[in-house]
Amino acid sequence: MKEKLTTLRLPVEIDREIEKMAYMKDSDKSKILRELIIIGIRERKIQEAIRLYQEGKVTLWKAARLADISLWKMMEIVAKMKIIAQYGERELKEDLKALK
Repeated sequence: MKEKLTTLRLPVEIDREIEKMAYMKDSDKSKILRELIIIGIRERKIQEAIRLYQEGKVTLWKAARLADISLWKMMEIVAKMKIIAQYGERELKEDLKALK
């Protein structure tokens, strides 16, 4: 993976927490920050996809694609969050189209 140097400012408390994590994992702060950012991006994509699904703007299939996870994983997340299924004729047509 190609890398690019980026700088950012963090509150001192957050920096201390990152230092603790690095120490506990016998790692360096840069590696810990990269891991946290990757986890955060993954989580944010899922949250945004779920929001769009709840608002009826995308199907469950499309939400899974936006979140970059499998449909089965998205179904699992939605069930765990007890989100009411947003499924009608439009969603069925989109899902059938996606299967082709």
